[in-house]
Amino acid sequence: MKKTMSKNNKVIVAMSGGVDSSVAAALLKRDGFNVIGVFLKLWPGFDGKKAQEAAKKLGIDFYILDFQKEFKKKVVDYFIKEYKLGRTPNPCVVCNKEIKFELLFQKIPGDFLATGHYVRLKNGRLFKAKDKNKDQSYFLWQLNQKQLSRVLFPVGGYTKPQVRALARKFKLLVLDIRESQEICFIQTSLNDFLKKYIKPKPGRIVDKEGRKIGEHPGLCFYTIGQRKGTRLSAGPYYVLDKDTKKNVLIVTKNERDLYKKELIVKDVNWISKKKLPLKVMAKIRYRHKLASAVVDKNKVIFTKPQRAITPGQSAVFYKGQELLGGGIILRG
Repeated sequence: MKKTMSKNNKVIVAMSGGVDSSVAAALLKRDGFNVIGVFLKLWPGFDGKKAQEAAKKLGIDFYILDFQKEFKKKVVDYFIKEYKLGRTPNPCVVCNKEIKFELLFQKIPGDFLATGHYVRLKNGRLFKAKDKNKDQSYFLWQLNQKQLSRVLFPVGGYTKPQVRALARKFKLLVLDIRESQEICFIQTSLNDFLKKYIKPKPGRIVDKEGRKIGEHPGLCFYTIGQRKGTRLSAGPYYVLDKDTKKNVLIVTKNERDLYKKELIVKDVNWISKKKLPLKVMAKIRYRHKLASAVVDKNKVIFTKPQRAITPGQSAVFYKGQELLGGGIILRG
């Protein structure tokens, strides 16, 4: 049952130190709520200074929660394990589920949790943000009704330029912070990070017919659809598949081979109950275009073939602007 909002409610704002979460806190403070800022220390080098400065400027209480141990176990170890298995995981999806909207909920003493995510919430239903370029609904498909009954997304109804204008209005010193577009816990390149935790095993590169045409330094360094990095002459070659049991990388010169009409998902979550089969618009990765499909249990069948369906990524389902749910791609 959804909690009723009142000005007496204590709202915990997860503050990263960036403009979005800082403005989220400012909007709630402006509207008279009892706002408390919280910074999550998830990885070495995350110090929370910018978030603390923003909280001080807003005149709100501020705390740092050390979740490094839990983040390493739930997110980073999962990330490494998936790469070892030949898949390409999305750590942001897991972090939202396991850390921000699970562990943090257990730790906070407040009535509501607010974040700077660009997404809109109405009556227990999630919708895309007003700013379509910044929409982050894709990363939140694992949320449930219990969590949504206590969540607020203050910036979801604004565009990024509007949020920046609000930051200036509130005199927040966060406008010059460069936005991170990469994986937050990887300070070097992805390959350098993986080398620290995975011992690469060289193996054969073969074409669709199984003919050896080269060698790879380790399957973890490749993802489906990848063109660069095969180091094969007479290309371009595209990564078509990975045989983890035989440690073989399968490539093709024909880009059309990357297109498939079906995929299998696991760990499917519907934000509210749905009757299957169901017609949806689906995304197979964050920046992928929505495509018409039918979901039936753990199978997704597209109207038109989709390029580079990648195990480990999320297949996320929409109807119009509404986020319905999703699942982890097991295979294409």
